[in-house]
Amino acid sequence: MRHHDLLVLGVGTGNAVIDDRFAHLDVALVAEGPFGGTCLNAGCIPSKMLAVTAEVADTVRDSGRHDVRASLEGIAWPDVQERVFGRLDATSRDGEDGRRDDDFVTVYRGRARFTGERELVVDTADGPVPVSADRIVVAAGGRPVVPPVVAESGLPYETSDTVMRLDEVPRRMVVLGGGYIAAELAHVFHAAGTSVTVVEKRDKLLAEQDTSVASAFTEIVRPVHDLRLGRELVRVEGSPGALRLTLDDDSVIEADTLLVAVGRTPNSDRLDLDRAGVTCDDNGLIEVDEQLRTSADNVWALGDIVPGPPLKHVANREGEVVAHNLLHPDEPRTMSYDVVPSAVFTRPQIAQVGLTEQAAAEQGLDYAIGTCRYEDVAYGWALEDTQGFCKVLADRASGRLLGAHVLGPQAATLIQSFVLAMTFGLGARELAERPLWIHPALTEVVDNALRDLDVGEGA
Repeated sequence: MRHHDLLVLGVGTGNAVIDDRFAHLDVALVAEGPFGGTCLNAGCIPSKMLAVTAEVADTVRDSGRHDVRASLEGIAWPDVQERVFGRLDATSRDGEDGRRDDDFVTVYRGRARFTGERELVVDTADGPVPVSADRIVVAAGGRPVVPPVVAESGLPYETSDTVMRLDEVPRRMVVLGGGYIAAELAHVFHAAGTSVTVVEKRDKLLAEQDTSVASAFTEIVRPVHDLRLGRELVRVEGSPGALRLTLDDDSVIEADTLLVAVGRTPNSDRLDLDRAGVTCDDNGLIEVDEQLRTSADNVWALGDIVPGPPLKHVANREGEVVAHNLLHPDEPRTMSYDVVPSAVFTRPQIAQVGLTEQAAAEQGLDYAIGTCRYEDVAYGWALEDTQGFCKVLADRASGRLLGAHVLGPQAATLIQSFVLAMTFGLGARELAERPLWIHPALTEVVDNALRDLDVGEGA
């Protein structure tokens, strides 16, 4: 058995845990997939590079509202593929080559599973390799969920892991799911010329968003996609490239491509964690404490395999916490999930932080709501935007910010003002009245939404 001081299982965020501060240790990295993990290879980065491409195309299509006479010849999909994945694949390869060149790092390529306390076997191309370590970090991520109705059909389907690498743009695509991954990829392929049908079992798209945002987004994209809301897929038939999808209302949709985007599941079921003494919750997520320690001694976990928002910026912070705690066990840091922003890179863009209105109501909070529409500020006029808005929730008595939601251009940037205020404890009035807000920048929708709040003198 090969023994190491530290072993990291996973080369997405797990790889980022290791830097030159660990050069005094014998470190092992276990890589089943490409370096960079989901984010670099099939998630955040390629999807946003494609989303920006789609945004450029849509801007040309909509240029007439600014009295610009422009026409779109189309998206050169093979060239886009080369630009996006030529760069990302090279980055992934360079990441692995760089690790193999590190004198203090050993890379094992293959799937690993635990065989005992801090002991594993890695199924490499050359056969099983038993390894052990004094300390282990589990950062094995997750994978797309595929419902049995699809998996058992025997017919081809795509997931977020594969669909962005299609050689050709589909003519007709069915997107199964109504969450953020489904919304972003539907946006990309529609912009590229695909006729998109979205099948979602709930009555709104992006149902986890604030109810105002989910309702507005659903109505905005209703003329863009064929929406089948409140429906479930019950049968997949046909042949590759000529699929027939039957829904629970007996309607049939014909498509050449099916994209399954109904959620993700942690890879914990592939690791034999029980043999290591690592416990999971009912959803298969590894249970960790505030220092990201698992139930097993000297085993930590982070990323999509632990509870908490499955977002890359969250995983990055978890990686920082774990790295510090490995190096400074007598001065441990804790992980906080109190203020976690997120964004959806669709058209329009969406961002949020804190509570939704429905969550605030469920908790029985006495809250006030402030809003401002893009069309009510000068830069909104410049954008000719009639859809965007900012919505803020605050405690009615104290003015403490509870949540914020933005739908429209630059939403992912605009939300950061609220993130900073909530992180440092600034109240709604303080945030509105102390800083100067640039006129006529789009940030005025934030300022005006704050000033629209009816909160008490304690704010």
